[in-house]
Amino acid sequence: MQQAIAPLRTEIAEASLVARITDDPQEIQQALELRFRVFAEDMGADVEGAHLGIDKDRFDDLCMHLVIKDVNNDRVVGYSRILTNELAEKAGGFYSSTEFDLSNIVRDGRTFMEIGRTCVDPDFRSGSAIGMLWAFIAQYLDDQNIDYLMGCCSIPLSDGYARAVAVVNHLREHHYTTPDLRVTPKVRMPTIDVDMDGKHLVPSLLRAYLRLGVKVCGEPYLDKDFNVADALILLHRTELDHRYLRRILKS
Repeated sequence: MQQAIAPLRTEIAEASLVARITDDPQEIQQALELRFRVFAEDMGADVEGAHLGIDKDRFDDLCMHLVIKDVNNDRVVGYSRILTNELAEKAGGFYSSTEFDLSNIVRDGRTFMEIGRTCVDPDFRSGSAIGMLWAFIAQYLDDQNIDYLMGCCSIPLSDGYARAVAVVNHLREHHYTTPDLRVTPKVRMPTIDVDMDGKHLVPSLLRAYLRLGVKVCGEPYLDKDFNVADALILLHRTELDHRYLRRILKS
């Protein structure tokens, strides 16, 4: 007999923080403003909607908005947007397909949950906000019986290419997928010779993703608007390291 799928929990709460998918216009506006502060003001990215103080593109009217809200202060402090197969079809494809050839990965019979624009307010980066995002994502994958989590994770280029190349060299040696799950970037990052240990240069968000079990699907995409190299990450839901996720939440 087929096991019944538990109903989706609509939110996860921890102390004064709550994680949920929202359609509240005020919360979505706060999320777009948070994205602007993180990506445009802090990282110097050239984002759509900058004249309005937000980061918003064509995917935002179709995606699901996952927020971490500080209920004590009524503000969004963490965010990730979500596209499923059905939503991506309405949007003309996954966001990742604007940067990579996904033909080796996105195939008939496979279901995906794509996350993107993930960011956390600087005041909450040492707490459990990212853990709560991942707890909700893990729950959603299981409840909806989705095969893979996918998304773009950025490696900053603010210091030039050397550090990013060192990071990619480390990823290539230790964290790439098998060749049958590789993608091709539509714009490649320049390659240069570096003599640096990239292990300790991996950005904190990507480092957390790797510890949770994600793999990197090959060479990164050069995103000139955001001045980053985007690595495509992939995780089958059965390979999520729940033990590490519990550690993040406890911290």
